[in-house]
Amino acid sequence: MENAAIQIKNLSIGYSAKQEKKNIAVELNAVIYSGELTCLLGANGVGKSTLLRTLSGFQPKLAGEISIFGEQIESYSGKKLSQTIGIVLTEKPDIRDMTVRDLVSLGRNPYTGFWGKLNDADEIIVDEAIACLKIENLSDRSIHTLSDGERQKVMIAKALAQETPIIYLDEPTAFLDFPSKVDIMRFLHFLAVRSRKTIFLSTHDLELALQIADKLWLMDRQKGLTIGTPGELRENETLERFFRCDGAYFDREAGLFRILREVETG
Repeated sequence: MENAAIQIKNLSIGYSAKQEKKNIAVELNAVIYSGELTCLLGANGVGKSTLLRTLSGFQPKLAGEISIFGEQIESYSGKKLSQTIGIVLTEKPDIRDMTVRDLVSLGRNPYTGFWGKLNDADEIIVDEAIACLKIENLSDRSIHTLSDGERQKVMIAKALAQETPIIYLDEPTAFLDFPSKVDIMRFLHFLAVRSRKTIFLSTHDLELALQIADKLWLMDRQKGLTIGTPGELRENETLERFFRCDGAYFDREAGLFRILREVETG
């Protein structure tokens, strides 16, 4: 039987300023199940990052409900929430005098208490997180010396060391080359299936999402959320309508967009 990890009901997200609410998206309803990789897609500025921050508790909702494993998010203490949800945002950490291993070790903070001292079991978990992302060669490097792609892998390793049943990621493949994008997406799907974790991420890599996601959330300012499996959204022509653009068309059989090339004639 499917286990609902996250459920949102009539959720409105946005910002409050000077006692006025600025809605970015309203009346959102959806469920994310344990053991699934769900990809959130939509145009820039549609509210994907705001939705992720709201679901993680970093930003207050404007209306509606967010429940995590059947409990309202408001009932979670800060400690319990940090032991339930790991999040990797696009913001670069402003850190200089810290090694990769030190940063990944911060993922254990929800369990180590005020002083943050790692025991032998914690050290093993950190080692395993580093090994899973194949960044052992970066372990002793300073964070400020890393490339954007290397830093992103380190942040994912930190979330993995946190050992939460839910992980949110905002554009986790944004700074990676194509082979690394594939590796990360395959790893995240493996993690969801093998460990029954709930993996929810925003991405612009549509074709990768189509091939590896269990569910897609298509976010639009007018229509809100459209949800389905990649196969369902491909067959009912939702993808063609959602990503309509001049100079390209969606090939349903191949499951990818094809660019119409203009041929100059002399």
